[in-house]
Amino acid sequence: VMACSIVVMIIVSPFPFIYFVFLGALGVVGIVLMILSAPYRMERILSFLDPFQDPLGSGFQAIQALYAIGPGGLLGVGFDKSIQKHFYLPEPQTDFIFAIVAEEFGFLGGVLLIGAYLWLFKTILQVSKNVKDLFGSLLMIGIVSMIGIQTLINLGVVGLFPVTGVTLPLMSYGGTSLTITLMSIGILINISKSVNCVL
Repeated sequence: VMACSIVVMIIVSPFPFIYFVFLGALGVVGIVLMILSAPYRMERILSFLDPFQDPLGSGFQAIQALYAIGPGGLLGVGFDKSIQKHFYLPEPQTDFIFAIVAEEFGFLGGVLLIGAYLWLFKTILQVSKNVKDLFGSLLMIGIVSMIGIQTLINLGVVGLFPVTGVTLPLMSYGGTSLTITLMSIGILINISKSVNCVL
């Protein structure tokens, strides 16, 4: 997540494009080496492509997440009435919290949650355009990209991306993640005061 945020900051900064090619090639080589160095990472990639190949092993989490979303329907089964979070879906309070939200609050609840995140990111990016200080503007873009990419990865784990273990900012259980996110938002609010537009 941090590496992606750095790449976003480099893209929006006045930086020679030729370095992006080198950085991108280096990143691809690094990702391939990381996947090949640990067998469990390759298992995650393979289980992502076809989770039903190993439903009780590497594909278990992805399948249970889909089973959680299915019964949610349009309005969900109701608050705290989720079945999957009780010993079926591993880590429902962190990695797969969106699947539980979709089960309990349905399609509309999931859309409202994603809409709230989009509104937050849009607001921060609009404020960052008005910040006169280049460092402050880039810092805001870096922080919002860090939170945004983390959100995208967590939401994508439910069917779109391989299981990664990334928490959903401001929603998942976990002191460290929540503390870092709140500190980051505090920095954003402090920067926004310089343009008389408090988030």
